[in-house]
Amino acid sequence: MSLLVKPCNFCNRPVAKGSGTMLAKNDGTVLWFCSAKCKKNALELKRDPRKFKWTKKYVKGGIRKK
Repeated sequence: MSLLVKPCNFCNRPVAKGSGTMLAKNDGTVLWFCSAKCKKNALELKRDPRKFKWTKKYVKGGIRKK
């Protein structure tokens, strides 16, 4: 992973330099989002990216609980 490309915190797709949205939280963590769709799903709707087929974090067969 180069310094110019960072992964989206929701869908794990690459965010190129000069595009996307960076969010700096009060606790010092930095979140990168490739689109408004990812930002809204993560922050406003508080969704789990492992449940959506359009994300790269999708887990086929569902999420296994212990």
